[in-house]
Amino acid sequence: MRQETIVRVDHIFIFTDPDGEIADDLVKFGLTEGSSRVHAGQGTTNRKFYFENFFLEILWVHNPKEINSEPALSSGLGVRAKNSDHGFSPFGLCLVNTKESDALFTDAFPYQPNYFPQGMAVDVLKNEEQSELPWTFRLPFKGPKKYENEPKSHRNGISVLDKALFEYPESSSQQYTDFFKHSEQVFFKPSNRVWLTLYFDQGRQEKIKSFEPLKLTIAY
Repeated sequence: MRQETIVRVDHIFIFTDPDGEIADDLVKFGLTEGSSRVHAGQGTTNRKFYFENFFLEILWVHNPKEINSEPALSSGLGVRAKNSDHGFSPFGLCLVNTKESDALFTDAFPYQPNYFPQGMAVDVLKNEEQSELPWTFRLPFKGPKKYENEPKSHRNGISVLDKALFEYPESSSQQYTDFFKHSEQVFFKPSNRVWLTLYFDQGRQEKIKSFEPLKLTIAY
């Protein structure tokens, strides 16, 4: 009997060019933009799009000195940002912090960003030896976080994320991807490219839109 691995996506980020203007294409596509923030001490800022059960974050470096200094330096974020056009995955996969995800983060790097209180570290899997896989993490807050004050109604009618499919050039070690073998929301597929496809609303509208600069396809 197939046993489901109950891990849920909190959000996914995509590293992009240093101005974040590519997010304008998502607005033109019919997504309603939510809040944005500067990650103090990390050197990054973002633009965000919220849905009923997750959010999509367009992320870029606005302060190279900060991202290449501690504490951000040891997180490996700077390497991802700098090399996202050279085979490195530009994606960050944030999972909801639950006991079901404990096994994945057994050997996680404790990243203590300046914008969280001391003692509230982010569990990070840098995937340094498999840079074609997403930088994976979970926040120090247990359970799903609710974003009550963010807009979740979109002109194109997209609402609920069904699954996220990451394409990646297959590598020798499958330990990381094996964890998701029986997941109902996160999938990995060996491919000749690094790419992300987000599936929404059981494909009711039978539409697909791709955003090449983001290495992203949205099916809805």
